[in-house]
Formats: sequence, structure tokens, C-alpha cells
Amino acid sequence: MGAGRRVQLRRLAQAPDAATDLESASRAALTDARLYEVRERLFIDASATAAGAGQAMFEQLRALRSAVAAGAPVSSPTFHDAYHPYIASVWAYRVAVRDELEGQSLVPAVFGWHAWDGKERCPLCNRDLAGTG
Repeated sequence: MGAGRRVQLRRLAQAPDAATDLESASRAALTDARLYEVRERLFIDASATAAGAGQAMFEQLRALRSAVAAGAPVSSPTFHDAYHPYIASVWAYRVAVRDELEGQSLVPAVFGWHAWDGKERCPLCNRDLAGTG
């Protein structure tokens, strides 16, 4: 429910064209992918835990879309304030589905990470954190 949409939103935020209506283009990124239909199917087919994680991911994706629609460039704190919670919610959804299907949960340490949100691997966020220390 998210990687392709995230890429489209990121592309809009990386190279905003003055002629592009970011509100419409960002909405189209979600609707053209039939995201709302996928979400409805998730509510019907998934367990309550997976559906809840999917809904949280959907809400974070909409927050990211709103940041892009408002013109937040990829390098801005506004974009990252929406992007990293979205990434964390994607991983939470993956964990919920994996636990449901396999009974084996994932933790960030499996990948050598401390958290799911990607901030520790983000050059912009790491630069900002280094400047505050």
C-alpha cells in the first residue's frame, strides 16, 4: 500500500515544477494507484492487528502527501517530519503482516538498525543531529 506512492510523492517533492499543481498531482499519486480500494480490501481480509497497522500507514502516507502538496521539498524538515513517521508505519505494517503470516516478528536490529523510521540512515537528518550535539 505504499512504496510506489512514496516514490511518486518524493519525485514531486524533489523537482517541483512551477506549472505542476502539487495538490492535484499528490492526490493523483494515491488515487491512480487505487490506494483507497486496497485499503478497503485490507479492512475486509486482514486481521484486526494488520488492518490497524495498515490504517496507520495510510494516515501517515496522507500526511506525507499533504506535506508534498504544500510544497515541502525533500530537503526540508517539513518533508522529513512526515516522511520518517511514514517509513516507521510501513515497517510496523510489515511486522504486523509477517507476524500474522509466519508468527515471526521483525525487529530493526535484524537489519543493524536502531529504529524503523530511517532517520539514522538519512543524510539530512544525521547532519541536523550532528549539528545539535
